[in-house]
Amino acid sequence: MQVAHPPAHEAAPVKGRGTVWRIEHRFARQTTEAHDDGWGTLDQLATEERLAPRTQVIEERVKSILSSNDSPDISFDLSINPYRGCEHGCVYCFARPTHSYLNMSPGLDFETRIIAKVNAAERLREAFASRSYEPLLLNIGSATDAYQPVERQLGITRSVLEVMAECGHPFSLVTKSSGIERDLDLIAPMAQRGLAAVYVSVTSLDAGLSRILEPRAASPERRLRTIAALARAGVPVGVSVSPVIPFINEPELERILEAAANAGATSAFSVVLRLPWEVNPLFQQWLDQHFPERAARVMARVREMRGGRDYDARFGARMRGEGVWAQLLQQRFQKAATRLGLNRKRDELDLTQFVPPVLARADGQQDMFA
Repeated sequence: MQVAHPPAHEAAPVKGRGTVWRIEHRFARQTTEAHDDGWGTLDQLATEERLAPRTQVIEERVKSILSSNDSPDISFDLSINPYRGCEHGCVYCFARPTHSYLNMSPGLDFETRIIAKVNAAERLREAFASRSYEPLLLNIGSATDAYQPVERQLGITRSVLEVMAECGHPFSLVTKSSGIERDLDLIAPMAQRGLAAVYVSVTSLDAGLSRILEPRAASPERRLRTIAALARAGVPVGVSVSPVIPFINEPELERILEAAANAGATSAFSVVLRLPWEVNPLFQQWLDQHFPERAARVMARVREMRGGRDYDARFGARMRGEGVWAQLLQQRFQKAATRLGLNRKRDELDLTQFVPPVLARADGQQDMFA
C-alpha cells in the first residue's frame, strides 16, 4: 500500500503527541491541501519550533452507555467507554477510526479532542434498573483508557465503578495508567468478592520507545509498580503485551512477561499490531519518522501475517495474524507464559451477586425497576 503522507509542516513529531497529522477521516466530503502562498509559509511552518497542541475536553450527555460486543475474538459481552478519544496518544491505537463517526480526525483530534460522557453513571444505573437487564461479562475501557489524564479532574470512571459496587456487578478493566490506584478503595473489596479483574498494558520496557509510541501514558516502570500495587491489594491482575509490533517491541516479549510476573501479574494475553482504516497511514508515517531504517522491514512482516495485506479484519485472524511468523510469536508467548506461571485461566467473575439499583421517581418514591 502506498501511504499518502501529510505536508512537511504537519509531519514533524511534537513532544507529548503520538501524531500531529490531522488526517482526514474516511467519511470526509471535502479534502484540503497545503498551498504555498509565495511567502515561504510552508517552509516557515516546517522549521519553526512548535508547541504540543492543547487538549480540548468536550462534555457530552449520552443516551446510553452500554455497548454490546458481537466479536468472537473478545471475551466480554458488554463494554463501557467513559470517554471517546484518548490523550495517551498511542499511535497504533485501533480505536482511532471511531473519531471519524464524530466528523473528527482519527489522527490529532483523537488525542486532543476528548469526549467526556459526563452522565455515564446515571445512564448505567438506568440500564441496570431495567426489567430486561441480565448481568453479563462487562469490560471498562475497550476503546479508550478509562484512566487517561482527564479522569483525574472529571472522575467519570470512578462514578461508574461506584454504580458497579452498589449493584454488585462484575467488571474487567484494561489500562496503561497508574491512575487506577486511586480507586483501589472500590476495586479491592469487589475483587475479594470475585467481581473485579484488571489488566495493565505494558508495551515496552524501554522508556524512550514508550515516550514516542504512547507519549502521555505512564512510563513502563510506573506501570509495573501499578501491577504490584494491584497485586498487594488482592486484585487479580494480568498483563497485556499488546500490540506486538515486529522488530519494534517484539524482541522484548519475553522480558516484558518476566517483569510483569515479578511485579505480581498472574495472567497474560497478547495481540499483534492491527492497522484498520486510518491507523494504517498514521502508523506508517510514524515508522518513517522514528525508524526509517526499519520501516520497510516492519511492514513486510506485518503483511506476511496478514496474507499480503496491511490489515485483515476477519474474526479469528485480526487479533493473532496468520502464517509462520504469527505462529512463532504465539509459541514464544505461550512458552514464556507457561514458564512464568502466566498461563493460568483468567479469573472467573461472579455474575450471581448482581442486585438492580433503586431509582428515585419524580414523586419522591423509590422504584426498583425502570
